[in-house]
Amino acid sequence: MIALPLAEIAEILHGELRLHAPDTAETVVDGVVDTDSREMSTGSIFVAKPGEVTDGHNFVAAAADAGAALAIVERPVDVAISQVVVPDAVAALADLAREVVARVRAGGALKIVGITGSNGKTTTKNFLARILADEGETVAPVRSYNNEVGAPLTMLRVTPSTRFLVSEFGAAGAGSIAHLAGLVNPDVSVVLMVGLAHAGGFGGIEETAKAKSELVAAARADGTAVLNIDDPRVWAMRGIARERGMSVVGFGQHPDAEVRADRIDVDAHGTAAVIHVDGEEIPLRLQVLGAHHVHNALAAIAAARVLGVPAAASISRLETVEIAERWRMQPMGSDRVRIINDAYNASPDSMAAALRTLAQIAAPGERTVAVLGAMSELGETAGEEHDRIGLLAVRLNIQRIVVVGSDARRLYLAAVGEGSWDGEAVHLPDADAAFEYLTGELRDGDRVLVKSSNSAGLRHLGDRLGESFS
Repeated sequence: MIALPLAEIAEILHGELRLHAPDTAETVVDGVVDTDSREMSTGSIFVAKPGEVTDGHNFVAAAADAGAALAIVERPVDVAISQVVVPDAVAALADLAREVVARVRAGGALKIVGITGSNGKTTTKNFLARILADEGETVAPVRSYNNEVGAPLTMLRVTPSTRFLVSEFGAAGAGSIAHLAGLVNPDVSVVLMVGLAHAGGFGGIEETAKAKSELVAAARADGTAVLNIDDPRVWAMRGIARERGMSVVGFGQHPDAEVRADRIDVDAHGTAAVIHVDGEEIPLRLQVLGAHHVHNALAAIAAARVLGVPAAASISRLETVEIAERWRMQPMGSDRVRIINDAYNASPDSMAAALRTLAQIAAPGERTVAVLGAMSELGETAGEEHDRIGLLAVRLNIQRIVVVGSDARRLYLAAVGEGSWDGEAVHLPDADAAFEYLTGELRDGDRVLVKSSNSAGLRHLGDRLGESFS
């Protein structure tokens, strides 16, 4: 974080400063800001956020012992550390992030990119951060820090020398992206797609589209919207952008896309495509598996191009990325039994894309095995969407379908109903049962996808399988 006196922090947060000796109101802090006391070091700021399971106020002492210089609290704590007492710690975190970013931006060098979409946010964020890192100091979220806590924590990592801030915005509900993006008003707003991920919480896909469009509405009026031209709901957001005087860049496979891909091919070693931009045809060879990641690469190339990075440079940097993120199409195991662990999150769109990738990477004589768990937050569409994935797995000729957990049972029943009934599809109660079954079932030449929503917990099953067959 940038250096700020304690009194100034209290003023920004509209809080009460309670000093602990030897601190004074003029004492300056510039350390890491976090809600996790384990992340504290000398000079850090600890935000005591109340939670559903535990209360951050219980860890103020641990933060102080680790070297924290300041605690932002909702009530005074009897610990030897200076404190700013505020009504709402999460709101205070947002206020601090807004002010810090505004001050760095006022220096003239900082450019901000916001990314949203039902799928692909984290991969695109990582792709873009890799591209921009060679241009200058770049701050981007760790893991999926895209909510009301994670997004401000990322923003607070900027320093006076930061050139690029890449923010990822998830939507907890209507207005949440508007709030988070409104803290920084991005120069470039990237919208990847509108799908059924979390649609149950929004009341349908059209409401999801409105939520994602909040990023375009929150951007700087002289900024640029980078939009997926292949998704009609996303491409319709160009109207919002143009009403605000923004530039619009389309990416995708559509002939009118300014940054376009064709000749996409996926094999066991990665994903290839030809990128068309500025009159050039440039080959791209990603180490990351999955045709759907070409769209994420296009979005990153397009956003970087807006920021002045030539497409050829972006492509060469993308080709060095080995995995999109842990638990996202992560290759594990060995050439003998290849495990693809993609069980951090799942929606109908990402589940279908992962299954198609599994079908594409298997060579003749290699068997495809899909280990599938439930997709969460689909609301009233959950049953039919699990049915659809079960049908798709059979129609893609996935040779073994292992369905895990009671919430995914409809997926199994749909697969059986479609013809995967002679031992090709099995239903198991939990990850432990699946691990026991798979360690006896898998054989040389198998290509295995592990895919589910985070709540199903199959990412750890993928890790166990990857270690067993390494």
